Amino acid sequence: MSMNLITVLYLIASICFIQALKGLSHPTTSRRGNLFGMLGMGLAVLTTVALIYKLGAELATAGIGYVIVGLLVGGSAGSIMAKRVEMTKMPELVAFMHSMIGLAAVFIAVAAVVEPQSLGIVASINDPIPVGNRLELFLGAAIGAITFSGSVIAFGKLSGKYKFRLFQGAPVQFPGQHMINLVIGIAILVLGVTYMFTGNLVAFSLMLIFAFVIGVLIIIPIGGADMPVVVSMLNSYSGWAAAGIGFSLNNSMLIIAGSLVGSSGAILSYIMCRAMNRSFFNVILGGFGSSADAGPAAGSSEQRPVKSGSADDAAFLLSNADSVIIVPGYGLAVARAQHALMELVEKLTHNGVTVKYAIHPVAGRMPGHMNVLLAEAEVPYEQVFEMEDINAEFGQTDVVLVLGANDVVNPAAKNDPKSPIAGMPILEAFKAKTIIVNKRSMASGYAGLDNELFYLDKTMMVFGDAKKVIEDMVKAVD
Repeated sequence: MSMNLITVLYLIASICFIQALKGLSHPTTSRRGNLFGMLGMGLAVLTTVALIYKLGAELATAGIGYVIVGLLVGGSAGSIMAKRVEMTKMPELVAFMHSMIGLAAVFIAVAAVVEPQSLGIVASINDPIPVGNRLELFLGAAIGAITFSGSVIAFGKLSGKYKFRLFQGAPVQFPGQHMINLVIGIAILVLGVTYMFTGNLVAFSLMLIFAFVIGVLIIIPIGGADMPVVVSMLNSYSGWAAAGIGFSLNNSMLIIAGSLVGSSGAILSYIMCRAMNRSFFNVILGGFGSSADAGPAAGSSEQRPVKSGSADDAAFLLSNADSVIIVPGYGLAVARAQHALMELVEKLTHNGVTVKYAIHPVAGRMPGHMNVLLAEAEVPYEQVFEMEDINAEFGQTDVVLVLGANDVVNPAAKNDPKSPIAGMPILEAFKAKTIIVNKRSMASGYAGLDNELFYLDKTMMVFGDAKKVIEDMVKAVD
């Protein structure tokens, strides 16, 4: 295969990646976007294998066998995980994938530093690595290390299964935290520049160690409510790590793909920050979310009276309404109740009730979590509305049904300037004529805050597993 053909194939793969991002920008075209992404990545992988084979033949090496084994092992593991993963575990899978991308960037950078001649960076092992390549290796390795260790912490926080304090949803803070981060950040820059100009391997190794450490330190102070932003931020980091390594290897495909992921992840992080009233630069520095859990003490919500009802009561209110807005949250995903919800909506619609879904940008634990959940249940796209498109309709809506959502409908964001989430845009469910909230208990949400919505006179709490409650509603509507 000639180098000209390889360049053309990489160009076609790049176009597929661009079309993938375009398709993923809207639910109606997301399947097509995924198809373009798979085609582009498949073409890029096959072209790269062909390129390695060509270079291996010229250099009389047998490295292609290891590449194929790696492809088979990695591809098989990825397929098995993707097939087995539950919808509620998708955020953890994404965090895991980000960590692997970061670690791959580190491994490639280390290999390039130790044996640059094997990757075509220099002609002979005795030749020094050019300064420009050292800069690229420093940046790719540092960002990759930060992405790996930060994604590991994000994985632990998202899973909620580990008792180790660093993996808890609550922020981990200690005196002088920001100053320590600043010192380590400066040390990384100094060591990286030292390696760039001198090629000192000790400086490169120390830089990597500090990068792994700061990856942990910038994520542990982030509260659980901000994890959707963390996921998109780490997505951006993984892209820039790949792009940095692409420059070192002179691989145009890696540069383009990494740049697309990095820039799109950064844009998504900015959008998510606006949705949560966060500073974009604080996100980049990892210094946000630390106050998100400063709500009332756990259990304080249990001492306040609320109006509760049964699934039959909720079904009666829904059946007699002219308009209903459903606000899905992470509790709906945990209960796997999206299909039961679809059945309920079909019955309500058949009875003449106008039903719409309201989606908050950070509902769930990753960007677009609720959109994917509803798409899995084949909810018509025309019934799903983003926050800015539907907030004006809550005041004229008869009934709002909140299913497992909490922080994204908390009126404190608008009414309490002292609240940790003050200024955060929310779905204005509190404006509806009647509000039905389904939760397992009165426990606080992921931000650790009490929700004033639950105590309004027009709010009725229906306690229980979302799937069981919705199934009971379906029967009651019948």
